[in-house]
Amino acid sequence: MSSYIELKNFSQSFQVNGSKVTLFNDLDLSITQGQSYAITGPSGAGKSSLLMLMSGLEHPTSGQGVYVKGGHKQSLEFLRPDIGFIFQQFHLLPELTALNNVALPLKLRGDKHAEDKARVWLEKVGLIHRINHKPSELSGGEQQRVAIARALVFEPGFIFADEPTGNLDQQSATEIADILFSCCQENNAGLVVVTHSETLASRAQHIFSLAGGQLKQTANEMLKAVSC
Repeated sequence: MSSYIELKNFSQSFQVNGSKVTLFNDLDLSITQGQSYAITGPSGAGKSSLLMLMSGLEHPTSGQGVYVKGGHKQSLEFLRPDIGFIFQQFHLLPELTALNNVALPLKLRGDKHAEDKARVWLEKVGLIHRINHKPSELSGGEQQRVAIARALVFEPGFIFADEPTGNLDQQSATEIADILFSCCQENNAGLVVVTHSETLASRAQHIFSLAGGQLKQTANEMLKAVSC
């Protein structure tokens, strides 16, 4: 039985200079392990906030979120050990080599084989020859490959990626997308990508647009036709 995340009647708002700003109201969404999802929409629509909410890293103003694993329903807080995050800015530790950046999540969990597993993943993302290089010695595309390996090294059930190709040139963006989708498919991980890129979004099995506080599903075939 596949694990899944379910959001019901999610709303998110905050105060700015005494005024209430609402990102979205009564939003419903289900994310299933092994499936890929893209969330598009204009800047400021709340896409990144939604990503943080569905991962259980932040709490909504109102609504209910559940994480179902092995038939057991739990709050989204129990999802945290089962997720990997990939960011636009990479967020690698500058003082660590590629190998140690990837191994770090496993070391924090007490895994004695952390570096061996990190080597396997760096080979999967095509960086085995750069394992001893620090982030400052890597290109943007190489840094994002390290970030992908770090997110997947402990085999999480879900990967959340916030504009993972936003800082990359077209060729690097395509290579990163290839690696990201293939690695998640290989690991049967659910993948949720927030992106402005219609090309990247079109690779997902399920595409949503967040705008004006509403989340609407987009026909994949239609978006692919536009992006070609």
